[in-house]
Amino acid sequence: MELLDKLTILADAAKYDAACTSSGVGRGGGGGMGSALPAGCCHSFSADGRCISLLKVLMTNRCRYDCAYCVNRRSNDVPRATFTPRELCDLTLGFYRRNYIEGLFLSSAVLRDPDYTTERMIAVLSLLREGYGFQGYIHAKAIPGADPLLTRRLGLLCDRLSVNIELPSQRSLALLAPDKTKEAILAPMEQIRDGIAVSRQELSRYRHAPRFAPAGQSTQMIVGATPETDLQILRLSQGLYRRYRLKRVFYSAYMPVSDSKLLPARQGFRPPLLREHRLYQADWLLRFYHFDAGELLDEAHPHFDPRLDPKCCWALRHPEFFPVDVNRADYEALLRVPGMGVTSARRVLAARRAGPLTFEGLKTLGVVLKRARYFLTCSGRAAPGAARLRPEDLFFRLADPLPGGGAKALPGQLSLFSPAT
Repeated sequence: MELLDKLTILADAAKYDAACTSSGVGRGGGGGMGSALPAGCCHSFSADGRCISLLKVLMTNRCRYDCAYCVNRRSNDVPRATFTPRELCDLTLGFYRRNYIEGLFLSSAVLRDPDYTTERMIAVLSLLREGYGFQGYIHAKAIPGADPLLTRRLGLLCDRLSVNIELPSQRSLALLAPDKTKEAILAPMEQIRDGIAVSRQELSRYRHAPRFAPAGQSTQMIVGATPETDLQILRLSQGLYRRYRLKRVFYSAYMPVSDSKLLPARQGFRPPLLREHRLYQADWLLRFYHFDAGELLDEAHPHFDPRLDPKCCWALRHPEFFPVDVNRADYEALLRVPGMGVTSARRVLAARRAGPLTFEGLKTLGVVLKRARYFLTCSGRAAPGAARLRPEDLFFRLADPLPGGGAKALPGQLSLFSPAT
């Protein structure tokens, strides 16, 4: 098979993997090729404002597993291809020299067994790093079930490692991916966490100690293929952040690639893209706004309302917390205000040292007054025209327009007008 044909097949097979973003790592050039600036890879923006990208490809799409949700499953009749380590290395360097990419995202189906697959990935990265001195960003997928020594070697050659958790529960995993187990997926996550911690300790003592996955680890889970609620997904993400110190959890709206009776039927199925978007917003609240999963959802309301972002939903359900006075509130309270982010909250704290803030001043600090004006006061004064409104009235002012003018309610979806509110 021609190299271009292999690239067409294996690049297309990699498009369903969303766990591929900014590195957050600075790898010095040291006379080699490439560079990895902080916060920049795969169509992301680097620290100096550049938008840079990387080659996203599979080593092979020949898989021994038969996961029902995967386009590369063993039983699926699709063209198959496999790169040799030399082919993939030459392809990466060729694209780099043409200024198409500045790094590599390497994943793979499980060819023969996890150890053999990991060995082939290591061969590619060893050739790039040690053979050609390539210093660009590399994100590699650790294969569950591989020998820990191989996973460590892989982590020493790349910048970021990721292990896809795939589905939000053990029950769904056993049903749709019987060849995989929760324990096999979590074991390399634990190894990567510990390896990163040890590497940081060694670097604090020895300047030239080897760096293990310096950009951390991430994971991905599929949303909408199985019946788990948003609450279950968010609790799982919170647990992963706390236990394994992940940099990111990625949510991938299920795309129908199978006619399996265990999955939603293809006909008439729409990928839950808005649900994915709400989960990303809630994930941001967990990571940067000090929210807890139990604050955003509960057993009575296990799904996010598609019409309103999670932070606004929380604010409307907790009127006792508002209004917040921007000239007196602490940082934690400011973060809870809709329309105020991490950066604008810090600007408020810095600016009010010079004198009392007004609503005009808040706008210049980056506060989105379209939302925040209903939840803020300045030295006890409410915004003009923002008299205390009922939650029902505020809902219609804050709700986002939906495609098609509406959305079908999910079972157990948050209701802002229930007696509980």
